[in-house]
Amino acid sequence: MGTSDTRLIDMVDETTRLAGSNRMELLLFSLGGNEVYGINVFKVREVCEAMAITRTPNAPDGVEGIISLRGSILPVINLARCLHMQPGEGDNKLIVTEFSSHAQAFLVSGVDRIVRVEWEKIKTPQGMLAGGASRITALTELGGGRLVSILDVEQILADVMGEEQVPVLAQIPAADARLVFFADDSPIARRKIVEVLEHLGLAHQHAVNGRDAWEKLQAMAELHARNGEVMSEHLGAILVDAEMPEMDGYVLTSNIKADRRFANITVVMHSSLSSIANRKLGEKVGVDAYVAKFHPEELVGALSAALARH
Repeated sequence: MGTSDTRLIDMVDETTRLAGSNRMELLLFSLGGNEVYGINVFKVREVCEAMAITRTPNAPDGVEGIISLRGSILPVINLARCLHMQPGEGDNKLIVTEFSSHAQAFLVSGVDRIVRVEWEKIKTPQGMLAGGASRITALTELGGGRLVSILDVEQILADVMGEEQVPVLAQIPAADARLVFFADDSPIARRKIVEVLEHLGLAHQHAVNGRDAWEKLQAMAELHARNGEVMSEHLGAILVDAEMPEMDGYVLTSNIKADRRFANITVVMHSSLSSIANRKLGEKVGVDAYVAKFHPEELVGALSAALARH
């Protein structure tokens, strides 16, 4: 790396000004081959040299063991193994991440640099890469035509650690016929949201990224306007992820809040970026509630409050 790991992570603090600009910063890394991978800097707590890993019996496939770092015990996940690749001989970096209220370390071959990318240049993969079990959630292109694969870390953790089952949830007191609309680029996240909504008996529609969501919401608003109908009588709540290809959840929320047709409709940010800083950023653009993935009880509470407001 051209800069020290300490300076690299110091740069993370500067990314907060990107909210609402439809730009994000990616930490680039490698897994022993020529491919380049990326992870949103907002998910990164720090980067450090690999250290002694304590092997644990009956660890899930892909988990190298555990480490003790600054008073915390963290699982170490070998990303190459998770992607069914041969681990590199020089795996010597740990990317310590925090999202969905969990912390873990990813073992990688090398860390390159941070690059700033416009969300509109981050595309949802098509075809085989877009399958339900894909570990790649988006692709973008660097200068010179070099592709970066952005990993679906929620899917990787679910594959390695196993999916948590949706618990028995309290029903929303009164049946509500209004639609819940949600936007999320991760297949596993969409599936978990659907499980909760169907458990509650709520009708729903979804979008796979922010631009797709905005286009569908505008079409919905135009249809109801032509019929002389008020949107809030048909749309009960909107769930948005924070990081999505083509348009992030901050810009999507700003668009919704600036459009009078969506007045009195609650916007809930449902994101793996669960830090206080990210909650503040959501509030800045007008988010009405913030729920960290994946906490079904909190999501039910936020939906109950949203539907009770009208």
